[in-house]
Amino acid sequence: MKIIGFIYHDSGVQMVLKGDSCLLNGRKPMFLPDGTSELGVTECVILRVSRLGKEIAPKFASRYYDAVAPGADFIAMDLARKAQKEGKPWTEAIAFDYSLAIGEYEPTPTPSLKGREYLKEELVLSPEEAVARASKVMTIRQGDLIYIQRAVAPRQVEKEEVIRVEIGGEEKLYCKIK
Repeated sequence: MKIIGFIYHDSGVQMVLKGDSCLLNGRKPMFLPDGTSELGVTECVILRVSRLGKEIAPKFASRYYDAVAPGADFIAMDLARKAQKEGKPWTEAIAFDYSLAIGEYEPTPTPSLKGREYLKEELVLSPEEAVARASKVMTIRQGDLIYIQRAVAPRQVEKEEVIRVEIGGEEKLYCKIK
């Protein structure tokens, strides 16, 4: 399984990869990672890939995911600044264990996510653009995840803070910072 992300950055949208050890689900707490004193978070939407595809046109992209979930993408902001300053990859800052919290999935009966309650701000790419862009670089397979951040800078989180996303009065994402 691949986890392909599209994140907001000063210079535009960046595509990143995370390993499966980055997933945090089932209302488990997020423990502050070693080596950072500034943990940030950005809300995101997570697409669950449902079929094999390569070089998918945006107009067909909605056929390649079958569910969406709200997410919280964590970043070690101090490590990201250091990596950016030194011109190095951001891997340590974004791909640490449990750095992507996933809420409950909802099936996608409609081809577009526009108007979903948890999309309060614009995403860095539309879901269709994200699927198309990811599939141009690599083959996507059933079970892969594609996440798309909101087009806002990460906000810092503190110990004991709780991150929640409610949709239609139901809690779909709960993550406590420890």
